[in-house]
Amino acid sequence: MYDVLIIGGGPGGYIAAERAGQAGLKVALFEKNALGGVCLNEGCIPSKTFLNSSKLYSHAKDSQAFGVSSENVSYDQSRVLKRKKRVVKKLVAGIGMTMKASDVEVVSAAAVIESADEGRFTVSAAGETYSGKHLIIATGSEPLIPPIEGVKEHLGSTVITNREILDLDEIPERLVVIGGGVIGLEMACYYQTVGSKVTVVEMLDHIAGNVDPDIGKLLQEVYEKQGMEFHLNARVMSVSGNDVTFEKDGQTQTVSGDKILLSTGRRPVTKGFGLENLAVEVERGAVVVNDKCETAVPGVYAVGDVLGGYMLAHVAYREGEIAVNNILGNEDHMSTAAIPSVIYTDPEVAWVGKTEQEMKDAGRNPKIVELPMAFSGRYVAETERGTGICKVILDADTDTLTGVHLMCQYASEIILAFGVMIEEKMTLTEMKRIIFPHPTVAEIVREALFKFE
Repeated sequence: MYDVLIIGGGPGGYIAAERAGQAGLKVALFEKNALGGVCLNEGCIPSKTFLNSSKLYSHAKDSQAFGVSSENVSYDQSRVLKRKKRVVKKLVAGIGMTMKASDVEVVSAAAVIESADEGRFTVSAAGETYSGKHLIIATGSEPLIPPIEGVKEHLGSTVITNREILDLDEIPERLVVIGGGVIGLEMACYYQTVGSKVTVVEMLDHIAGNVDPDIGKLLQEVYEKQGMEFHLNARVMSVSGNDVTFEKDGQTQTVSGDKILLSTGRRPVTKGFGLENLAVEVERGAVVVNDKCETAVPGVYAVGDVLGGYMLAHVAYREGEIAVNNILGNEDHMSTAAIPSVIYTDPEVAWVGKTEQEMKDAGRNPKIVELPMAFSGRYVAETERGTGICKVILDADTDTLTGVHLMCQYASEIILAFGVMIEEKMTLTEMKRIIFPHPTVAEIVREALFKFE
Protein backbone atom coordinates (compact mmCIF):
# COMPACT_ATOMS: atom_id res chain seq x y z
CA MET A 1 0.00 0.00 0.00
CA TYR A 2 1.41 3.36 -1.09
CA ASP A 3 0.73 6.62 0.69
CA VAL A 4 0.44 8.53 -2.58
CA LEU A 5 -0.13 7.50 -6.20
CA ILE A 6 0.65 10.26 -8.73
CA ILE A 7 -0.45 10.05 -12.36
CA GLY A 8 1.71 12.28 -14.54
CA GLY A 9 5.42 13.11 -14.29
CA GLY A 10 5.32 16.72 -15.45
CA PRO A 11 6.12 19.74 -13.22
CA GLY A 12 3.15 19.27 -10.88
CA GLY A 13 3.56 15.52 -10.65
CA TYR A 14 7.30 15.24 -10.15
CA ILE A 15 7.44 18.09 -7.62
CA ALA A 16 4.61 16.47 -5.66
CA ALA A 17 6.48 13.16 -5.78
CA GLU A 18 9.72 14.78 -4.63
CA ARG A 19 8.09 16.62 -1.72
CA ALA A 20 6.11 13.57 -0.64
CA GLY A 21 9.13 11.29 -0.85
CA GLN A 22 11.29 13.71 1.11
CA ALA A 23 8.58 13.79 3.80
CA GLY A 24 8.87 10.03 4.21
CA LEU A 25 5.76 8.99 2.31
CA LYS A 26 5.75 5.91 0.10
CA VAL A 27 5.18 7.23 -3.43
CA ALA A 28 4.58 5.77 -6.89
CA LEU A 29 4.82 8.14 -9.85
CA PHE A 30 3.38 7.04 -13.21
CA GLU A 31 4.62 8.60 -16.44
CA LYS A 32 3.91 7.06 -19.84
CA ASN A 33 6.36 9.24 -21.79
CA ALA A 34 9.37 11.05 -20.34
CA LEU A 35 9.77 12.60 -16.90
CA GLY A 36 9.38 16.37 -17.03
CA GLY A 37 6.22 16.31 -19.10
CA VAL A 38 5.46 18.77 -21.88
CA CYS A 39 7.35 21.61 -20.18
CA LEU A 40 10.71 19.91 -20.19
CA ASN A 41 10.38 17.77 -23.32
CA GLU A 42 8.20 19.77 -25.71
CA GLY A 43 7.76 23.27 -24.30
CA CYS A 44 9.49 25.54 -21.79
CA ILE A 45 13.03 24.19 -21.89
CA PRO A 46 13.38 23.26 -25.59
CA SER A 47 11.95 26.60 -26.69
CA LYS A 48 14.33 28.50 -24.41
CA THR A 49 17.34 26.71 -25.84
CA PHE A 50 16.17 27.76 -29.31
CA LEU A 51 15.47 31.35 -28.25
CA ASN A 52 18.84 31.74 -26.53
CA SER A 53 20.63 30.66 -29.70
CA SER A 54 18.61 33.12 -31.77
CA LYS A 55 19.45 35.96 -29.35
CA LEU A 56 23.16 35.19 -29.66
CA TYR A 57 22.80 35.19 -33.43
CA SER A 58 20.94 38.50 -33.40
CA HIS A 59 23.49 40.11 -31.08
CA ALA A 60 26.37 38.91 -33.25
CA LYS A 61 24.80 40.44 -36.36
CA ASP A 62 24.11 43.74 -34.59
CA SER A 63 27.31 43.96 -32.56
CA GLN A 64 28.93 46.88 -34.42
CA ALA A 65 26.89 49.40 -32.42
CA PHE A 66 28.74 48.11 -29.33
CA GLY A 67 32.17 48.35 -30.91
CA VAL A 68 32.40 44.66 -31.75
CA SER A 69 32.96 43.57 -35.35
CA SER A 70 31.83 40.13 -36.50
CA GLU A 71 31.87 38.90 -40.07
CA ASN A 72 30.19 36.04 -41.89
CA VAL A 73 27.83 35.27 -39.02
CA SER A 74 25.92 32.09 -39.81
CA TYR A 75 23.25 29.98 -38.15
CA ASP A 76 23.18 26.19 -38.03
CA GLN A 77 19.75 24.89 -37.04
CA SER A 78 20.92 21.28 -36.96
CA ARG A 79 23.52 22.12 -34.29
CA VAL A 80 20.93 24.12 -32.32
CA LEU A 81 18.65 21.08 -32.43
CA LYS A 82 21.41 18.78 -31.23
CA ARG A 83 22.11 21.10 -28.29
CA LYS A 84 18.39 21.24 -27.45
CA LYS A 85 18.24 17.45 -27.29
CA ARG A 86 21.35 17.35 -25.12
CA VAL A 87 19.90 19.90 -22.67
CA VAL A 88 16.58 18.05 -22.44
CA LYS A 89 18.29 14.68 -21.94
CA LYS A 90 20.43 16.11 -19.15
CA LEU A 91 17.47 17.63 -17.30
CA VAL A 92 15.28 14.54 -17.69
CA ALA A 93 18.09 12.47 -16.22
CA GLY A 94 18.35 14.98 -13.38
CA ILE A 95 14.69 14.51 -12.50
CA GLY A 96 15.19 10.76 -12.54
CA MET A 97 18.07 11.11 -10.09
CA THR A 98 15.96 13.37 -7.87
CA MET A 99 13.15 10.79 -7.82
CA LYS A 100 15.63 8.10 -6.84
CA ALA A 101 17.12 10.28 -4.10
CA SER A 102 13.61 10.97 -2.79
CA ASP A 103 12.77 7.24 -2.71
CA VAL A 104 10.03 7.68 -5.32
CA GLU A 105 9.13 4.60 -7.36
CA VAL A 106 8.85 5.69 -10.99
CA VAL A 107 6.61 3.54 -13.16
CA SER A 108 7.34 4.21 -16.84
CA ALA A 109 3.95 3.21 -18.19
CA ALA A 110 0.45 4.55 -18.79
CA ALA A 111 -1.66 4.39 -15.64
CA VAL A 112 -5.40 3.75 -15.41
CA ILE A 113 -7.54 4.42 -12.36
CA GLU A 114 -9.46 1.21 -11.69
CA SER A 115 -11.42 1.87 -8.53
CA ALA A 116 -11.90 4.07 -5.49
CA ASP A 117 -13.03 2.54 -2.23
CA GLU A 118 -13.00 4.25 1.14
CA GLY A 119 -9.41 5.30 1.77
CA ARG A 120 -8.06 3.07 -1.00
CA PHE A 121 -7.40 3.89 -4.65
CA THR A 122 -6.36 1.28 -7.22
CA VAL A 123 -4.31 2.05 -10.32
CA SER A 124 -3.11 -0.37 -12.98
CA ALA A 125 0.00 0.08 -15.13
CA ALA A 126 2.01 -2.32 -17.30
CA GLY A 127 0.03 -5.32 -16.04
CA GLU A 128 0.59 -4.49 -12.37
CA THR A 129 -1.85 -3.17 -9.78
CA TYR A 130 -0.99 -0.42 -7.28
CA SER A 131 -3.02 0.65 -4.26
CA GLY A 132 -2.70 3.95 -2.43
CA LYS A 133 -4.25 6.00 0.34
CA HIS A 134 -4.16 9.20 -1.72
CA LEU A 135 -4.22 9.98 -5.43
CA ILE A 136 -2.83 13.02 -7.24
CA ILE A 137 -3.95 13.63 -10.83
CA ALA A 138 -1.29 15.53 -12.81
CA THR A 139 -2.04 14.47 -16.38
CA GLY A 140 -1.28 17.86 -17.92
CA SER A 141 -2.58 19.21 -21.22
CA GLU A 142 -2.37 18.66 -24.96
CA PRO A 143 -2.55 20.95 -28.02
CA LEU A 144 -6.05 22.06 -28.89
CA ILE A 145 -6.79 21.11 -32.49
CA PRO A 146 -9.60 23.37 -33.71
CA PRO A 147 -12.15 22.11 -36.27
CA ILE A 148 -10.60 24.01 -39.17
CA GLU A 149 -11.18 22.44 -42.58
CA GLY A 150 -8.05 20.63 -43.78
CA VAL A 151 -6.09 20.80 -40.51
CA LYS A 152 -6.37 17.14 -39.55
CA GLU A 153 -5.49 16.02 -43.08
CA HIS A 154 -2.20 17.98 -42.98
CA LEU A 155 -1.37 17.52 -39.29
CA GLY A 156 2.17 16.24 -38.87
CA SER A 157 3.26 17.27 -42.35
CA THR A 158 2.59 20.87 -43.37
CA VAL A 159 0.62 21.62 -40.21
CA ILE A 160 2.63 21.19 -37.01
CA THR A 161 2.19 21.83 -33.28
CA ASN A 162 4.63 22.98 -30.61
CA ARG A 163 5.97 19.42 -30.46
CA GLU A 164 7.06 19.22 -34.11
CA ILE A 165 8.28 22.80 -34.49
CA LEU A 166 10.86 22.18 -31.77
CA ASP A 167 12.24 19.27 -33.77
CA LEU A 168 12.76 21.01 -37.12
CA ASP A 169 16.35 20.67 -38.31
CA GLU A 170 15.94 23.25 -41.07
CA ILE A 171 14.59 26.80 -41.01
CA PRO A 172 11.44 27.08 -43.15
CA GLU A 173 11.60 29.91 -45.65
CA ARG A 174 8.01 30.85 -44.80
CA LEU A 175 6.20 30.15 -41.54
CA VAL A 176 2.53 30.84 -40.87
CA VAL A 177 1.55 30.87 -37.20
CA ILE A 178 -2.14 30.35 -36.43
CA GLY A 179 -2.58 31.92 -33.03
CA GLY A 180 -0.84 34.95 -31.54
CA GLY A 181 -0.67 33.80 -27.93
CA VAL A 182 2.44 33.10 -25.87
CA ILE A 183 3.59 29.90 -27.61
CA GLY A 184 2.84 31.25 -31.07
CA LEU A 185 4.71 34.50 -30.42
CA GLU A 186 7.79 32.80 -28.99
CA MET A 187 8.10 30.55 -32.02
CA ALA A 188 7.31 33.44 -34.38
CA CYS A 189 10.06 35.44 -32.69
CA TYR A 190 12.55 32.61 -32.99
CA TYR A 191 12.00 31.75 -36.63
CA GLN A 192 11.76 35.40 -37.73
CA THR A 193 15.12 36.10 -36.05
CA VAL A 194 16.88 33.16 -37.71
CA GLY A 195 15.61 33.74 -41.22
CA SER A 196 11.98 32.76 -41.79
CA LYS A 197 9.36 35.10 -43.22
CA VAL A 198 6.73 34.86 -40.49
CA THR A 199 3.03 35.64 -40.72
CA VAL A 200 0.83 35.51 -37.61
CA VAL A 201 -2.92 35.01 -38.00
CA GLU A 202 -4.91 35.79 -34.83
CA MET A 203 -8.68 35.78 -34.37
CA LEU A 204 -8.60 38.43 -31.59
CA ASP A 205 -7.94 42.13 -32.16
CA HIS A 206 -4.63 41.90 -30.28
CA ILE A 207 -1.70 39.56 -29.73
CA ALA A 208 -0.27 38.05 -26.54
CA GLY A 209 -3.54 37.03 -24.89
CA ASN A 210 -4.22 38.87 -21.63
CA VAL A 211 -1.01 40.89 -21.60
CA ASP A 212 -1.40 44.61 -20.94
CA PRO A 213 -2.76 46.10 -24.21
CA ASP A 214 -0.13 48.86 -24.39
CA ILE A 215 2.69 46.33 -24.13
CA GLY A 216 1.04 43.98 -26.61
CA LYS A 217 0.84 46.79 -29.19
CA LEU A 218 4.45 47.80 -28.60
CA LEU A 219 5.66 44.21 -28.97
CA GLN A 220 3.77 43.90 -32.24
CA GLU A 221 5.37 47.11 -33.53
CA VAL A 222 8.85 45.80 -32.67
CA TYR A 223 8.30 42.71 -34.81
CA GLU A 224 6.55 44.49 -37.63
CA LYS A 225 9.69 46.62 -37.99
CA GLN A 226 11.64 43.39 -38.43
CA GLY A 227 9.32 42.22 -41.20
CA MET A 228 6.84 40.04 -39.33
CA GLU A 229 3.30 40.27 -40.66
CA PHE A 230 0.20 40.21 -38.46
CA HIS A 231 -3.42 39.59 -39.42
CA LEU A 232 -5.68 40.37 -36.45
CA ASN A 233 -9.44 39.90 -36.24
CA ALA A 234 -8.85 37.07 -38.68
CA ARG A 235 -10.85 33.84 -38.61
CA VAL A 236 -9.07 30.91 -40.21
CA MET A 237 -11.46 29.08 -42.52
CA SER A 238 -9.33 26.33 -44.04
CA VAL A 239 -5.89 24.88 -44.63
CA SER A 240 -5.00 23.36 -47.98
CA GLY A 241 -1.47 22.24 -48.68
CA ASN A 242 0.72 25.23 -47.84
CA ASP A 243 -2.15 27.73 -47.89
CA VAL A 244 -4.06 29.19 -44.95
CA THR A 245 -7.32 30.89 -45.90
CA PHE A 246 -8.90 33.32 -43.45
CA GLU A 247 -11.66 35.90 -43.30
CA LYS A 248 -10.82 39.43 -42.23
CA ASP A 249 -12.92 42.57 -42.51
CA GLY A 250 -15.48 40.69 -44.56
CA GLN A 251 -12.88 39.63 -47.12
CA THR A 252 -11.24 36.27 -47.77
CA GLN A 253 -7.45 36.23 -47.86
CA THR A 254 -4.78 33.55 -48.22
CA VAL A 255 -1.21 33.32 -46.91
CA SER A 256 1.25 30.54 -47.65
CA GLY A 257 3.93 28.85 -45.56
CA ASP A 258 6.35 25.98 -45.93
CA LYS A 259 5.23 25.12 -42.41
CA ILE A 260 2.03 26.09 -40.60
CA LEU A 261 2.27 26.22 -36.81
CA LEU A 262 -1.02 25.51 -35.07
CA SER A 263 -0.84 27.43 -31.80
CA THR A 264 -4.46 27.86 -30.76
CA GLY A 265 -4.16 26.88 -27.13
CA ARG A 266 -4.10 23.74 -25.02
CA ARG A 267 -6.73 21.66 -23.25
CA PRO A 268 -6.56 19.52 -20.09
CA VAL A 269 -6.03 15.78 -20.50
CA THR A 270 -8.99 14.18 -18.73
CA LYS A 271 -9.49 11.07 -20.87
CA GLY A 272 -7.66 7.81 -21.27
CA PHE A 273 -6.66 7.14 -17.65
CA GLY A 274 -9.92 6.09 -15.97
CA LEU A 275 -11.00 9.43 -14.55
CA GLU A 276 -14.59 8.33 -15.16
CA ASN A 277 -14.12 5.75 -12.39
CA LEU A 278 -13.91 8.58 -9.87
CA ALA A 279 -16.76 10.90 -8.90
CA VAL A 280 -14.62 14.00 -9.43
CA GLU A 281 -16.21 17.11 -10.87
CA VAL A 282 -15.19 18.14 -14.38
CA GLU A 283 -16.24 21.54 -15.70
CA ARG A 284 -15.53 22.78 -19.23
CA GLY A 285 -13.10 19.95 -19.72
CA ALA A 286 -11.03 20.65 -16.58
CA VAL A 287 -10.93 18.95 -13.18
CA VAL A 288 -12.44 21.12 -10.44
CA VAL A 289 -10.60 21.58 -7.13
CA ASN A 290 -10.72 23.91 -4.14
CA ASP A 291 -7.82 26.10 -3.01
CA LYS A 292 -6.27 23.07 -1.30
CA CYS A 293 -6.14 21.28 -4.67
CA GLU A 294 -8.72 18.80 -3.36
CA THR A 295 -11.28 17.33 -5.74
CA ALA A 296 -14.83 16.40 -4.75
CA VAL A 297 -13.54 12.93 -3.81
CA PRO A 298 -11.81 12.79 -0.42
CA GLY A 299 -8.19 11.77 -0.81
CA VAL A 300 -8.02 12.74 -4.50
CA TYR A 301 -6.10 15.84 -5.51
CA ALA A 302 -5.41 17.41 -8.92
CA VAL A 303 -2.63 19.81 -9.95
CA GLY A 304 -1.23 21.51 -13.04
CA ASP A 305 -2.69 21.93 -16.51
CA VAL A 306 -5.46 19.39 -15.91
CA LEU A 307 -7.14 22.15 -13.88
CA GLY A 308 -7.26 24.52 -16.87
CA GLY A 309 -6.85 28.18 -15.92
CA TYR A 310 -3.20 29.00 -15.31
CA MET A 311 -1.39 26.51 -17.54
CA LEU A 312 2.06 27.40 -16.28
CA ALA A 313 4.78 25.12 -14.96
CA HIS A 314 5.48 27.31 -11.94
CA VAL A 315 1.81 27.22 -10.98
CA ALA A 316 1.89 23.42 -11.24
CA TYR A 317 4.95 23.33 -8.95
CA ARG A 318 3.11 25.27 -6.26
CA GLU A 319 -0.07 23.21 -6.65
CA GLY A 320 1.92 19.99 -6.28
CA GLU A 321 3.39 21.28 -3.04
CA ILE A 322 -0.03 22.35 -1.77
CA ALA A 323 -1.50 18.92 -2.45
CA VAL A 324 1.31 17.16 -0.58
CA ASN A 325 1.21 19.60 2.33
CA ASN A 326 -2.49 18.93 2.80
CA ILE A 327 -1.94 15.17 2.54
CA LEU A 328 0.62 15.55 5.33
CA GLY A 329 -1.89 17.45 7.44
CA ASN A 330 -0.15 20.80 7.00
CA GLU A 331 -2.98 23.00 5.75
CA ASP A 332 -1.96 24.98 2.68
CA HIS A 333 -3.87 27.10 0.17
CA MET A 334 -3.32 28.38 -3.37
CA SER A 335 -3.09 32.12 -3.88
CA THR A 336 -3.49 33.60 -7.37
CA ALA A 337 -2.86 37.22 -6.41
CA ALA A 338 0.68 37.34 -7.74
CA ILE A 339 1.27 34.69 -10.39
CA PRO A 340 3.99 35.92 -12.79
CA SER A 341 3.66 35.37 -16.54
CA VAL A 342 6.40 35.68 -19.16
CA ILE A 343 6.68 35.76 -22.94
CA TYR A 344 10.29 34.90 -23.81
CA THR A 345 10.45 36.95 -26.98
CA ASP A 346 13.26 39.43 -27.63
CA PRO A 347 12.55 41.76 -25.90
CA GLU A 348 10.97 39.75 -23.11
CA VAL A 349 7.54 40.57 -21.72
CA ALA A 350 6.65 39.83 -18.10
CA TRP A 351 3.81 40.79 -15.83
CA VAL A 352 2.36 40.03 -12.44
CA GLY A 353 -0.87 41.06 -10.76
CA LYS A 354 -3.74 42.96 -12.35
CA THR A 355 -4.00 45.00 -15.54
CA GLU A 356 -5.57 48.45 -15.54
CA GLN A 357 -8.74 47.10 -17.13
CA GLU A 358 -9.02 44.24 -14.64
CA MET A 359 -8.83 46.79 -11.83
CA LYS A 360 -11.60 48.85 -13.35
CA ASP A 361 -13.74 45.79 -14.06
CA ALA A 362 -13.44 44.85 -10.38
CA GLY A 363 -14.60 48.30 -9.33
CA ARG A 364 -11.20 49.25 -7.94
CA ASN A 365 -9.44 52.58 -8.41
CA PRO A 366 -6.09 52.18 -10.22
CA LYS A 367 -3.27 54.72 -10.26
CA ILE A 368 -0.89 54.30 -13.19
CA VAL A 369 2.70 55.28 -13.86
CA GLU A 370 4.17 54.33 -17.21
CA LEU A 371 7.84 54.91 -18.00
CA PRO A 372 10.03 54.20 -21.03
CA MET A 373 12.94 51.90 -20.23
CA ALA A 374 15.28 54.79 -21.00
CA PHE A 375 14.84 55.71 -17.32
CA SER A 376 17.06 52.69 -16.55
CA GLY A 377 20.77 53.42 -16.94
CA ARG A 378 21.66 49.79 -17.47
CA TYR A 379 19.00 49.37 -20.13
CA VAL A 380 20.45 52.31 -22.07
CA ALA A 381 24.00 50.98 -21.62
CA GLU A 382 23.13 47.53 -22.97
CA THR A 383 20.44 48.20 -25.56
CA GLU A 384 20.61 49.83 -28.99
CA ARG A 385 17.60 48.48 -30.83
CA GLY A 386 13.95 48.45 -29.90
CA THR A 387 12.20 50.15 -27.04
CA GLY A 388 10.96 49.01 -23.68
CA ILE A 389 8.25 50.00 -21.27
CA CYS A 390 7.42 49.71 -17.58
CA LYS A 391 3.86 50.08 -16.31
CA VAL A 392 3.17 50.09 -12.59
CA ILE A 393 -0.34 50.00 -11.10
CA LEU A 394 -1.32 50.94 -7.54
CA ASP A 395 -4.66 50.67 -5.79
CA ALA A 396 -5.46 54.31 -5.02
CA ASP A 397 -7.61 53.35 -2.04
CA THR A 398 -5.04 51.16 -0.26
CA ASP A 399 -1.79 52.54 -1.72
CA THR A 400 -0.66 48.97 -2.41
CA LEU A 401 0.93 47.57 -5.54
CA THR A 402 -1.49 45.61 -7.72
CA GLY A 403 0.34 45.13 -11.03
CA VAL A 404 3.70 45.45 -12.79
CA HIS A 405 4.02 45.04 -16.55
CA LEU A 406 7.41 45.05 -18.31
CA MET A 407 8.85 44.78 -21.78
CA CYS A 408 12.63 44.69 -21.61
CA GLN A 409 15.61 42.38 -21.34
CA TYR A 410 15.76 40.38 -18.10
CA ALA A 411 12.02 40.96 -17.51
CA SER A 412 11.58 37.27 -16.71
CA GLU A 413 14.26 37.43 -14.02
CA ILE A 414 13.15 40.60 -12.23
CA ILE A 415 9.36 40.19 -12.20
CA LEU A 416 9.56 37.92 -9.14
CA ALA A 417 10.46 40.78 -6.80
CA PHE A 418 7.31 42.67 -7.65
CA GLY A 419 5.19 39.57 -7.23
CA VAL A 420 6.46 39.37 -3.66
CA MET A 421 5.47 43.01 -3.10
CA ILE A 422 1.96 42.29 -4.36
CA GLU A 423 1.59 39.05 -2.39
CA GLU A 424 2.72 40.78 0.79
CA LYS A 425 0.42 43.77 0.16
CA MET A 426 3.28 46.21 0.60
CA THR A 427 2.35 49.89 0.67
CA LEU A 428 3.96 52.57 -1.48
CA THR A 429 5.89 53.88 1.53
CA GLU A 430 7.25 50.41 2.34
CA MET A 431 8.31 49.76 -1.25
CA LYS A 432 10.14 53.07 -1.51
CA ARG A 433 12.36 52.02 1.40
CA ILE A 434 13.71 49.00 -0.50
CA ILE A 435 17.28 49.45 -1.78
CA PHE A 436 17.70 48.24 -5.37
CA PRO A 437 21.20 47.37 -6.66
CA HIS A 438 22.55 49.89 -9.17
CA PRO A 439 22.81 49.76 -12.07
CA THR A 440 20.06 47.22 -12.78
CA VAL A 441 17.14 47.08 -15.14
CA ALA A 442 14.86 46.40 -12.15
CA GLU A 443 15.47 49.96 -10.95
CA ILE A 444 12.93 51.10 -13.50
CA VAL A 445 10.18 50.02 -11.09
CA ARG A 446 11.74 52.03 -8.28
CA GLU A 447 11.79 55.04 -10.60
CA ALA A 448 8.11 54.46 -11.28
CA LEU A 449 7.25 54.18 -7.57
CA PHE A 450 8.70 57.61 -6.92
CA LYS A 451 6.53 59.08 -9.69
CA PHE A 452 3.38 58.39 -7.68
CA GLU A 453 2.15 61.37 -5.69
